[in-house]
Parts: sequence; structure tokens; C-alpha cells
Amino acid sequence: MKITGVPAFQDNYIWCLERDGRALVVDPGDADPVLDHLAASGTALAAILITHHHNDHAGGIAGLVRRFDVPVFGPALEDIAGVTVKVREGDTVRVPQLDAQFSVIELPGHTLGHVAYYRPNQLFCGDTLFACGCGRLFEGTPAQMLASLSKLASLPGDTQVYCAHEYTQSNIRFALAVEPGNQRLIARWEQVNALRQAGLPSVPSTLETERETNPFLRAGESAVIAAARARGADDSPVAVFAALREWKNRY
Repeated sequence: MKITGVPAFQDNYIWCLERDGRALVVDPGDADPVLDHLAASGTALAAILITHHHNDHAGGIAGLVRRFDVPVFGPALEDIAGVTVKVREGDTVRVPQLDAQFSVIELPGHTLGHVAYYRPNQLFCGDTLFACGCGRLFEGTPAQMLASLSKLASLPGDTQVYCAHEYTQSNIRFALAVEPGNQRLIARWEQVNALRQAGLPSVPSTLETERETNPFLRAGESAVIAAARARGADDSPVAVFAALREWKNRY
């Protein structure tokens, strides 16, 4: 399976999975770059997966289905124009043209109905988990988002994390403010800067890397607790997470 991050807008990635001349795309906020990519690669669209209702993830559905009569999978708990198959926690999405199937994971927090699509070693998580960060809480609570992130953190460490935005450098700058002594994080900063200077994407990452460096997955670590406590939080994981998210909102 070939996986390409098709750039869109200022910092979005529309993930395109291709095999044997067929493709599926994840979160096409804009149809045009997808159509250009499909034409250049000589592939035909077989399916669309949507993680949540925000327009930069779902705005391209109409333009794609005008050209390709394909199923559009999306979260059952959100009203998204163009979605033809609504999915919930534990459902399996099958795309036979690519011999691929995905487990659906519900992830309330960024939005209340947000879902991710997981197959062994690959996680398409929209705006819930970012490289060294997490999404803003537009609809959910800190407790919901922490539970959602904990669910993802329990997946195998070698899982490739295909998030939807190129936010990694700004996320690492914040993470270093939280854990300046984290040597793995310092090394990641250098690695990511080298990638970006070369014009390369910083994603996907792996869940092992996220568990080692992403402060939003480290609410139980002593250094992270201390940083949150300095901003008025108690030591409970939800309070630590909430303090970090509020801090990042203003960072």
C-alpha cells in the first residue's frame, strides 16, 4: 500500500492510500489537490474516509463524488453532507478494491463525534492526536479528550500516526517548555527541523515516539505534572491535561 500525504490549504495533509490503480482518501477538505494527484498517479478513487465534520476535512466530498461514485464513510454522531455510510466504535470499514479494512475508533474531544480509522501499523486520527500535540477542544471536555488519547496510546508502539496537519515544529516548541529535560524530545526537535528544512513532511510519527515525547500523552509523568502544577493544576491526570491544553491554547 502506497500512502501519500497530499498537501492542502496551509498545513493540511489529505492521506491517499493507493494499490493496483485504486485509491482511498482520508479527510479531503479540498477536492482539487486530490483530483490532481489521482490524475498524475493514474489511479481511480474507490472510497473516502472522514474523521469529523470540520470543513478542512470534509469540504471536498462533493467535488470528488461528482467525479467518482464511491462510498463515503463518516462518523455516525455527526451530520456531514455527502457521507453515505455512518460508522461507530467497533465497526469495520472494508475497501475491497484495495484489499484493506479499518477498525473505527470513536474519539470525542476535538469534536463530539470524531472517529479514527485503524489498521495494523496505521492510524488515521484526524485532529485528535498530532505529532507531539493534540487537537483543540472545540466540543468535548478535557476528560473526554484524555480518554480518547489514552485509547490511542494503548495501540502498538510501532503504529504509524497519520495526523492531518503539519504542526510538529510548533508542537515540539511547546513540549520543550513543558519538559525541557526530555532528551528524546530534544533529539526529535533536531530531527524534525532537519526534515522541514529539506522540505519533507514530519509525519507520520509512531505511537512509541508520541508516548516518549508528546506531553498530552504524558499526564502521569513527574516532570509534566510539575509543569502543570506550576500553572495551578492538581496532580490528577485530567487536571494536568486540562492545564496543558489551556497553556498550549495561549502559547
